[in-house]
Amino acid sequence: MRKFIPVEEAFSRWEKNPQFVAEYEALEEEFALASALIKARGDADMTQEQVAQAMGTTQAVVARLESGRVLPSTRTLERFAKATRTKLRISFEPERKMAR
Repeated sequence: MRKFIPVEEAFSRWEKNPQFVAEYEALEEEFALASALIKARGDADMTQEQVAQAMGTTQAVVARLESGRVLPSTRTLERFAKATRTKLRISFEPERKMAR
């Protein structure tokens, strides 16, 4: 008797479930945004506190933005971009199937 299921086998089962696929893809977008925010701040060599000060907000707000738990407005993203001396670009891309 097996004590565990290899991740590849579990994923193979999960990817057949439309609800799993939808939730997985939704999380992927949230984490992509959080990752982009963290990268922009890191490339600017700034702390969360420094970005917050440049945005006119608090470090806690920047931490929430970078956590991926909130979906910021375009205005907030523009303020973050300006604070990190980057340019905000929003694009629409064709949908893609879930990669393995």
